[in-house]
Amino acid sequence: MTAMLRISELRLPLDHPADDLPAAIIQRLGIPADALTGFKVHKRSYDARKNVRLSFIYIIDAEVKNESAVLKRFAGDMHVKPTPDMEYHFVGKAPPGFSERPVVIGFGPCGIFAALILAQAGFRPIVLERGKAVRERTQDTWGLWRKHTLNPESNVQFGEGGAGTFSDGKLYSQIKDPKHYGRKVLTEFVKAGAPPEILYVAKPHIGTFRLVGMVEAMRAEIEQLGGEIRFQQRVTDVLIEDGQVLGVSTASGEEIRSKHVVLALGHSARDTFEMLHERGVFMEAKPFSVGFRIEHPQSLIDKARLGPHAGHPELGAADYKLVHHASNGRAVYSFCMCPGGTVVAATSEPNRVVTNGMSQYSRNERNANAGIVVSITPDDYPGGPLAGIAFQRELESRAFVLGGSTYEAPGQLVGDFLKGKASTALGNVEPSYKPGVKLGDLSTALPDYAISALREALPAFDRQIRGFNMYDAVLTGVETRTSSPLRITRGENCQSLNVKGLYPAGEGAGYAGGILSAGVDGIRVAEALTASLLGQG
Repeated sequence: MTAMLRISELRLPLDHPADDLPAAIIQRLGIPADALTGFKVHKRSYDARKNVRLSFIYIIDAEVKNESAVLKRFAGDMHVKPTPDMEYHFVGKAPPGFSERPVVIGFGPCGIFAALILAQAGFRPIVLERGKAVRERTQDTWGLWRKHTLNPESNVQFGEGGAGTFSDGKLYSQIKDPKHYGRKVLTEFVKAGAPPEILYVAKPHIGTFRLVGMVEAMRAEIEQLGGEIRFQQRVTDVLIEDGQVLGVSTASGEEIRSKHVVLALGHSARDTFEMLHERGVFMEAKPFSVGFRIEHPQSLIDKARLGPHAGHPELGAADYKLVHHASNGRAVYSFCMCPGGTVVAATSEPNRVVTNGMSQYSRNERNANAGIVVSITPDDYPGGPLAGIAFQRELESRAFVLGGSTYEAPGQLVGDFLKGKASTALGNVEPSYKPGVKLGDLSTALPDYAISALREALPAFDRQIRGFNMYDAVLTGVETRTSSPLRITRGENCQSLNVKGLYPAGEGAGYAGGILSAGVDGIRVAEALTASLLGQG
């Protein structure tokens, strides 16, 4: 009989040959060669803090003979244990002839996985997406980047795939995931065409171009299983009676009845948030962050992070994660770091400028970029659940004017920003933001407390990454959509606190941040909805 053992902290040199791995497993377990009948890599990472002696660190699932005897020998060794069950198990399936069809609003990562799980369970969900299918949406997004033309219903924020489609495609998160939902997300992505390595590399990513085809493949599966995805269907009302949702209305005038509605809106569906607030759906303001994008030569980051291993083909472009607690009480940190990527225009409303970061799978663009953002709380924007939206809009409108009112973004060299003087010419770093960058003074683009905290943080970050506050590095404003400025609060059954059958989910509801956590939350909500449909919760 064979079974799987999980071996952690197995270290090998960066350039080790493939056959070193089974030999290392055999040596680590102290078993004969023929006792190892198979293995697979569960995770591969490296520790960049020790860049001179840098090596790969593996977690391996090994299939061995006499598993119980091996485990007995390693009793008490935390690095050799039985492999946990990470397969996905449905909480229930629709019985034959089941007629109730749940509605999913939004088709970003959260909505995709909520709809996919519901479809796989036989519930034939109806998905309403205000934007367009992903390829049409891509053309509209390029219209802003290349022609300064914004389509408010089809852009970086709205459309099939959600905001994550135009990002680095990061597939890692620090969320607690005891049921291994994240593994289900990654497995479905691989099935849809993602490279298999995302299942084991420490910081998997996909990139925009690959995400497009994957999203289409997942849509096709949902439809094949009886689900429907209806594009350009903006929800304008929720039908609520005696604290129970009964359905939704769309801008086209259609009314869709359902007692089970998932709100997978994304963090930029501001008009929908306003409608839900008017209908009395409970929500509350929450903290988020604002700041700028910063761009450096990727080679500088590689050298600082990887030392003599910079450029190693197995390591790729280096990333970073930074945080500084400023003397004024603000936390300043890097957000959505995109190695070898570009800064993109991410507004969804006319006459406003918003920045974000994006990378392709190859991560081979000349610059590294990240948001450098400052934490803010509802105390900074008092006025109720929607006050954070007004605060964002004010900063985005100001950035539009500072950029010349053409959707170009205001920018400034880091050296000039630290000295408090306007920039008039670029140095060695060419900004990647399209439609373009207008140099000037960013000191008025954010509140004074944010500017002060950023000016303190950049030199502090330079002590962690040599060259981080290089004079010619470019700041581009403004980064305001780091997360939803509100939370549509839900209870333990994932339903709204005061509207039964309404399931707030994902980033827009304040329960996720990034592709992986949004997908995980979509699964979690789909399971809660399934239990309700089957009378189990």
